[in-house]
Order: sequence, then structure tokens, then C-alpha cells
Amino acid sequence: MPHPPALTSTLALSALFLFLLSSTSQAHNITRILAKHPELSSFNHYLTLTHLATEINRRQTITVLAIDNAAMSSLLSKGLSVYTIKNVLSLHVLVDYFGAKKLHQITHGTTLASSMFQATGVAAGTSGYVNITNLKGGKVGFGAQDNDGKLNSFYVKSVQEIPYNISVLQISQVLTSAEAEAPTAGPSQLNLTAILSKQGCKAFADLLISSGADTTFETNIDGGLTVFCPTDAVINGFLPKYKNLTTSQKVSLLLYHGIPVYQSLQMLKSNNGLVNTLATDKANKFDFTVQNDGEVVSLETEVVTAKITGTLIDEEPLVIYKVNKVLQPTELFKVKTAPAPKEVAEGPDDSADAPGSDDSDDQTADSDKNGDAGLDGGRLGMVVLSLCVGVLLM
Repeated sequence: MPHPPALTSTLALSALFLFLLSSTSQAHNITRILAKHPELSSFNHYLTLTHLATEINRRQTITVLAIDNAAMSSLLSKGLSVYTIKNVLSLHVLVDYFGAKKLHQITHGTTLASSMFQATGVAAGTSGYVNITNLKGGKVGFGAQDNDGKLNSFYVKSVQEIPYNISVLQISQVLTSAEAEAPTAGPSQLNLTAILSKQGCKAFADLLISSGADTTFETNIDGGLTVFCPTDAVINGFLPKYKNLTTSQKVSLLLYHGIPVYQSLQMLKSNNGLVNTLATDKANKFDFTVQNDGEVVSLETEVVTAKITGTLIDEEPLVIYKVNKVLQPTELFKVKTAPAPKEVAEGPDDSADAPGSDDSDDQTADSDKNGDAGLDGGRLGMVVLSLCVGVLLM
């Protein structure tokens, strides 16, 4: 028995809303995309080996310039280290969306696109930019910005496009870049304190060295390490408190600024909650809470709330962030409490407005929880709305 037209409309609208809601949550997987194309297998393999595949899958609005096995053989014949190969391949990942249509309709016929090599801060100057130019006969040329303006690679075909999310395009040759092909130190060869000292965290680096905590940080790099570095001005203002700590307490405080896993900014935003630190030891938790409000990521202890203000380096397995406060664990410092409200003989209770009281952190936490609930409620609401629209059409 056929369904009445109104009921059919209701079911169709409901299915449409459900489809739209589910499709927005689907993530791309570059490894699976490339696995369907055997001629790109070597490129696919090295994206996985260098951990670039993981970074590509985490990002939104991205373009991958894939090269075939013959072009990869040419690159591998240069005998570059895997860390240098990572830099070269990261030049082939653009942090913008270029579908085949957009590629052939570039404003003014040419543009510079930032690559992941540029975005990670590894590239010097603008050497991590890629020149894309429309040429005669429908050709599109590609060239690294530090390649004297030469376009040494050309568009071959579109491999797969998920509009405004990820576009995978095949190009003819490896993008040539002296900067990307320069010898690159492996993670265990990186000098953590030297990186900190050059990027406005010298005071923190000096404390790591003088306390001996730098050794613990260094030995964790290969397995994955996230560092939160208070800037020089912040450390200098905190020194009076720091000097009152015992030697072991100083080490614990410094270790509290490291997480023994790699956590990109996107990972921190999507994985709010408690995290252990390098200082965590059995019953001594030395943990804190990661929270985000839009693009702002906060690190909350019961003593202080710090915010991430910048990224010094983000090259898996190491990432270093600048923070605007010293993280203070409850194991070493007194918990922040609001002053007790004054007793008032008559009149309404306005203790909530007492000077010095600060419940902004609690409000932030509540808003985050409500936001999570609102997201699920919103999805349910959309489904209910679709059903209501269908009923109205009956």
C-alpha cells in the first residue's frame, strides 16, 4: 500500500536532515584515499612514515599535492634523512583548499599558497610558500617560493575532492626547494633548551638546566612531548615564589609544564579534560584540566588558569606552546578560594558581588558543559524540527 504524499514528504525531509547532520561529522583519511591509487603508493607510505598523514587527517581545509612512484624514486635517490623527507613532503600539503575548478580560476592567474612546511615554523622566511600559476593551454604550474620563481611541476589530475575539506591533486614532479632539502635534525637531536632560549623562553630554559629537569624533558621527545613554556616576563615575576621551594619541589614544578605525549593545538581543543604531566607520580597526581573556548585554550589548576598564547614549534613528536602564567599545582601551592561574604544585618544577600570574588573559572566550566549538551540537543532539535515540518505539510 503506497504511503500518503504528506507522509512521504515527512519521511523524505527527516532523512535529508539526518543525512546532512551525519555528513558534517565525517572525517577524511588521506591513507585510505591514496590506497585506491597504486601509482601513489610510495607517496602514501612516506606520509605515514613521517607522521604527516596524521597531521593531514587532523586538519580541515587542506590540499595534498600527490606525486607518483617515479617522482618519489627521484626524491629518495638523493639519500635524504626521513626528517628531511618530511620537510619536502610537507611542502606538498597546502593549508588551503584548491579543487580542480578553483585551480584553473585563480584570481589574476597566480597565487602564493602557504604549505604545512611554512605553517609549522620550520621554513625560513617565505620558503614554505608554493607558487601556483595558470599557464597557456590550460596548464597549471607549481613551484616552491625559494626556487627562483621556477615552476618545475604541473597539474596532472584530481585524485579526490571533498569540497572545502580536502582536495588531493596529482602533480608531475617533486617541488624543488633548497630550504626543505637542507639537513634536518631528528627529534632526539633537537636541543630543547636552545629552542626555548631563542623563542622568548630563556628564563624557563635556564631553570630547566639549573635544576636538571631538562634531562627528563629531552628523554621524552622521541616518544612524544608537549611543553608549556611561560615567557621570560612571566618567569621573572614568579621567581620570588620559585625561590621559596625546595630543590625537589622546583623540579616537580618544572616537570608540571610537560605532557609525555604529542598534543597538537587541534588535539587539545578536541580533547578537553584532565591530563597527567611529567611530574605525575603515583598518588601525587600533578594533573591539570585542558579547556577551550572557541580558539582559546586554557590550562586550569585549582590555583591558577593559564592561556596558550602562541606556538614555538609544532613538529611531531614535539610541540612547544607559550603560556601567560606559570602553572601551579595544588601539590605545591594553596588552592585559590573566594573570600567569605560579609554578614549584612538587613537587606538582600549580595555576597555574589563581594569584592575580590571570582567565579569566572566556574562559569567557564559550566558554559563548556552546557555547550557540549547544547551540541547534542541541537542535533536532536534539528531532527525534531524536520519531523514538525513534515507534519505541517500533511
